[in-house]
Amino acid sequence: MTLRIGRRTGAVVAAVSVAALLAACGGGKQPGGPAAGGDGFSAWALTGGTEDMFRAQFDSWNSAHPDDEISVEWFANDAYKEKIRTAVGAGNSPTLIYNWSGGTLADYVANGNVVDLGDSTAELDERLIPSVAENGKIDGTTYAVPSTHTQPVVLYYNQEVLDAAGVEVPTTYDELLDAVATLKDDGTIPIALAGQSVWPELMWIQYLTDRIGGPEVFQAVLDGKEGAWSDPAIVEATTRIQELVKAGAFGDSFGSVNADQNADTALVHTGKAGFVLQGSWVYPNFMEAAPDLVESGGLGYTTFPTVEGGAGDPDNIVGNPSNFWSVSADASPEAQESAKEFISTQVLSDDAVQDLLDIGAVPPIVGLEDTIEEQADTDHPSFVYGLVRDAPHFQLSWDQALPAAQSQALLDNLSQLFLGQIDPEQFSEAMDATL
Repeated sequence: MTLRIGRRTGAVVAAVSVAALLAACGGGKQPGGPAAGGDGFSAWALTGGTEDMFRAQFDSWNSAHPDDEISVEWFANDAYKEKIRTAVGAGNSPTLIYNWSGGTLADYVANGNVVDLGDSTAELDERLIPSVAENGKIDGTTYAVPSTHTQPVVLYYNQEVLDAAGVEVPTTYDELLDAVATLKDDGTIPIALAGQSVWPELMWIQYLTDRIGGPEVFQAVLDGKEGAWSDPAIVEATTRIQELVKAGAFGDSFGSVNADQNADTALVHTGKAGFVLQGSWVYPNFMEAAPDLVESGGLGYTTFPTVEGGAGDPDNIVGNPSNFWSVSADASPEAQESAKEFISTQVLSDDAVQDLLDIGAVPPIVGLEDTIEEQADTDHPSFVYGLVRDAPHFQLSWDQALPAAQSQALLDNLSQLFLGQIDPEQFSEAMDATL
């Protein structure tokens, strides 16, 4: 397989512009049949990021199957999460269900919402990084397959902003606090945070908890252990979060910053903020919005800082091993078979892998080290690939790892914590009540 990694063409830029328009309108439908429910083959997908890869896959399928076209609707991230939850519960989901695995997938399986994919994933399984593929399995049975790139959470920074303020890239939490103070004094938002979307705040509690206490702390939550949210590591993590807020780390208006509009990354590439902790899914947005900054090396990236005395391995990562496709149990048998064929012929195919690499995204496919190193325009793909390949533990985003009700409670309480409306002890008490 020959892979060529480069900048996107004008046609792709045009596609992104169309995607932005669709997102602004609340989603757009691609012709080909009913969008959800009924007998037709359908899918809902997300705008931005790797949208162009999905569009290429859908177009490829429709060209080869004119009598069995897939109908697609497009949604921004937050709007999709709300709609798919309602649709699955009502038995009116699309044939292909886009998800993040974890607690949501476990609920789907327990409620009979998705089907066993059987041997339709056999060839794909052989090509996947095993730790990523495992996230699509429940009790050893495959109910979901990775559909796009692997997405660890990374600390991005604008090197030009840091240089102007005389700030070094922090490797420890104490150094991060020092950087916050210096950038604030320089009149710059130290760390961009999309607090209006809330879920970006999860990245802070996840990394801090892992660095302080290791992955066993959150595993106790998943296991439903009594008082798990009051573990000293979580209390220390939430205490440090409020320390950062009070130090002005996220500026005064982070509660109005929205991730769906890429407002947090825009603060960084426009020089208004020094850092942003975000998933590697934002890298294509950086490439699109600030190609000069990316190509000049002005956009930097590093791992989350260590915490002195912490028990967690500094090579542990958090984020999304990938996004996943599952097949709805409510779809007609014919639509289910079409979906399985789509998975076997289109998902992370050679063309899809190429499309991902072209935008700087990293597919969860084994054996890409040399290709990425030789052909990438920047070091970012190799950096991300190495993080995933070498991580002792890759923790799924907590809002996806937990059951839906507990996940919503986590987001609600975490937002209050960041806004100073509750303290760390109140956060733990409220979350312990959800176990």
